Amino acid sequence: MALFGALFLALLAGAQAELPGCKIRITSKALELVKQEGLRFLEQELETITIPDLRGKEGYFYYNISEVKVTELQLTSSELHFQPEQELMLQISNASLGLRFRRQLLYWFFYDGGYINASAEGVSIRTALQLSRDPTGRIKVSNVSCQALVSRMHAAFGGTFKKVYEFLSTFITSGMRFLLNQQICPVLYHAGMVLLNSLLDTVPVRSNVDELVGIDYSLLKDPAASASNLDMDFRGAFFPLAEGNWSLPNRAVEPQLREEERMVYVAFSEFFFDSAMESYFRAGALKLSLVGDKVPHDLDMLLRATYFGSIVLLSPAVIDSPLKLELRVLAPPRCTIKPSGTTVSVTASVTIALVPSDQPEVQLSSMIMDTRLSAKVALRGKALRIQLDLRRFRIYSNQSALESLALIPLQTPLKTMLQIGVMPMLNERMWRGVQIPLPEGINFVREVVTNHAGFLTIGADLHFAKGLREVIEKNRPASTSDTSASSAPPPATTAA
Repeated sequence: MALFGALFLALLAGAQAELPGCKIRITSKALELVKQEGLRFLEQELETITIPDLRGKEGYFYYNISEVKVTELQLTSSELHFQPEQELMLQISNASLGLRFRRQLLYWFFYDGGYINASAEGVSIRTALQLSRDPTGRIKVSNVSCQALVSRMHAAFGGTFKKVYEFLSTFITSGMRFLLNQQICPVLYHAGMVLLNSLLDTVPVRSNVDELVGIDYSLLKDPAASASNLDMDFRGAFFPLAEGNWSLPNRAVEPQLREEERMVYVAFSEFFFDSAMESYFRAGALKLSLVGDKVPHDLDMLLRATYFGSIVLLSPAVIDSPLKLELRVLAPPRCTIKPSGTTVSVTASVTIALVPSDQPEVQLSSMIMDTRLSAKVALRGKALRIQLDLRRFRIYSNQSALESLALIPLQTPLKTMLQIGVMPMLNERMWRGVQIPLPEGINFVREVVTNHAGFLTIGADLHFAKGLREVIEKNRPASTSDTSASSAPPPATTAA
């Protein structure tokens, strides 16, 4: 009985789980590019290490080592890979750090000082970033674990007291090695918890698309890592700004990502596009009214000739009134994605009327228009763009079949008007695109779109349009109190 109860609860939980409208997969192919950019950033961060002054006494000798600076990082071997439960693992082995410091030595009344170069060799660093979903639905670095070890240090002492420094070098280099071991992990912890999170803050979560509609890219659950990829499920839902709490139930097919040949894959379900069209419908944007000179001249003449019998019965003050052509979508358009292509079905009303000045408009006819548009989806940089093309067009009367026959002569002119007048305006807006959830400074290149049953996928490679340092400096947290609080790692993260 307990087994059946547990099974029922599992099924209930699965039924209540929200399906993603957008998925992103980062594959191991992307890690080499990310590693190159990340190591440049890491080198710059390690150069900020501050080592306390080292003072000591040995017999009659007093020494002081100060102003220790890291000047360079040389990497012999490094590896970045996905690791289940740890998400992202960076391992550096047999690296070396170049250092420069100031030396001061006092022996009785004799003093010696100057600057000297040193090197820390056999540096090993092992750090793991754990990614998770925060309460707002944003992806965050939630934990950084770190182990760092400097195997040996060497300093080329010279000057008057060269022999003395060589005698004291064991004490000095051992002390500097200990201090350096203690400083590497705090720097990496701060880089992950503060600086990388400031980069992730540039990923849009809930933002405006335009003045009418917004989009919600909230993470639905923590990112899932395997040995070869990192998968993220996003809500991927549009909403009208006037109804911020409204959401369209997601009953579409869940997009699936199985490919691993490209650096990154993005999948969008039919729900993603349906929520966009329903949001614009609810915002009242899916209507068009053409009055007077806005109606093409040839179409104006044809409409007046078609409804001549109705027009001549009107008063002379109305007969020469401007013509009005109004298109209004009756229900939210729906998107259908098949391996053969993507289509959008639209049903709208077409109203033809005369608009005399200072008088109520006079309706001449009302008809239903069914259209089917083909949609070509493209990804440029970080913008998802769509180009629509009119494929099928049909008008009919909702009053009688006889009136539908009378509308046949209007079929071609109205279709031409849509192709010449309406579709360019629609495509101009659609080509502006909507941003996908990707950090600032990273773009997609060499995109390939593939249609499936109920969803489409886009495979692409990554390109750093800006360096990590440039983006992080631009978005660095303004509050230093939060930074200092987040930059102190737990004691267990540093291994000397």
